[in-house]
Amino acid sequence: MGKTYIDTVKYTIYAYFDISGIVEKPDVVGAIFGQTEGLLGEELDLRELQKNGRIGRIEVELVTESGKTKGVIKIPSSLDMVETAIIGAALETVDRVGPCDAKISINRIEDNRNEKRKKIVTKAKQLLKELINTQIPESREITEMVRKEVKASEITTYGPEKLPAGPGVDISDAIVFVEGRADVINLLKNDITNVIAIGGAKVPKTVVELSKKKETTVFLDGDRGGDIILKELLNAGVDIDFVARAPTGKEVEELTRKEIIKALRNKAPLHQEAGEAATTKSSRGSSNGNHSSSPKKHTSSRTSKKDEKKEERKPAKPAKVISFDEGAFKAELNELKGKLRARFYDEKGNFITEVQVREMLPTLQSMDKAGAIIFDGIVTQRLVDIASNKGAKYIIGIKVGNVSKKPSNLEIITYK
Repeated sequence: MGKTYIDTVKYTIYAYFDISGIVEKPDVVGAIFGQTEGLLGEELDLRELQKNGRIGRIEVELVTESGKTKGVIKIPSSLDMVETAIIGAALETVDRVGPCDAKISINRIEDNRNEKRKKIVTKAKQLLKELINTQIPESREITEMVRKEVKASEITTYGPEKLPAGPGVDISDAIVFVEGRADVINLLKNDITNVIAIGGAKVPKTVVELSKKKETTVFLDGDRGGDIILKELLNAGVDIDFVARAPTGKEVEELTRKEIIKALRNKAPLHQEAGEAATTKSSRGSSNGNHSSSPKKHTSSRTSKKDEKKEERKPAKPAKVISFDEGAFKAELNELKGKLRARFYDEKGNFITEVQVREMLPTLQSMDKAGAIIFDGIVTQRLVDIASNKGAKYIIGIKVGNVSKKPSNLEIITYK
């Protein structure tokens, strides 16, 4: 008896048959064995191949209709591709089944391994996707992990208060003050090493001393807490040159590299950014003579008391009424350039007042309404917020700083 099972099915031969009479399955199988016997030699004899497990059980599916029999023959094969094709071609030589004429035609030879290959490819894709998404980090993530570890290891302590700081505090002429250790780590991670944390509500003596020796920038969070810290620093006598702010609602520790660079690049002089707090500091500075006793970088941008008094005695004569157009705005700003002054106009273009830039924010806050503000300085988010609340339609300045939210009813215009 022939084998019913073979270990490896490489191919399956599919053949259709049409017999002009009524026959049974054993008749079809017998005809195949009988009429191919000796046709292909001993090596490809179907009976021998089946005994050796090279050919599997021949399956026959048939139906009888109108005195005729039709159906499909399936022969599993573990032979190679060429030998299987020869066996398939031999089937077409069978022309009788029992007493009936028969016609057998090969429909196709199916490579069973293709289905296995498809399953393998599908499963491999699934496994690879899971591996990439859950276990293997991208090269960028690896870079960030290494960078974070390296930069975190660079953090040091500074002064008797052991304030968290970067390694560049001593060697740099400029310094950046931030609120806490997490802020320092984030700036170190983004290659800013001349940074030191204030380290608490009480301003350390080390911070005050450093501010008198180096150009100082305070990098504040974009919330009310940043305003409070600025006031505490000023009240403690910290000599601040510039103020940088994180975007509204964000903290320094969570900023991206691009946001950090943009915020520091758009830092504003203290007398412009700090408003009332800056005015307090200026008054204190004039009484104790700090600026005259310890000059620092960028002091040339600050107007001396003598020059300020001279400007206050002889301010430029502003137009009583201006038209809200590009020509008028540009002419007014050209008159103010280099004088660190600001002019206010109402919604009809009537002149209201002119003040020093450092007094601009408190002056604006004291107004009921304003139509346009023209000043020699940088447009900041705080100025935009206050101006919008006062109903202003135009702000005209030298450049735009870190403004992340601009009201739709307010137009910002700059002329360098």
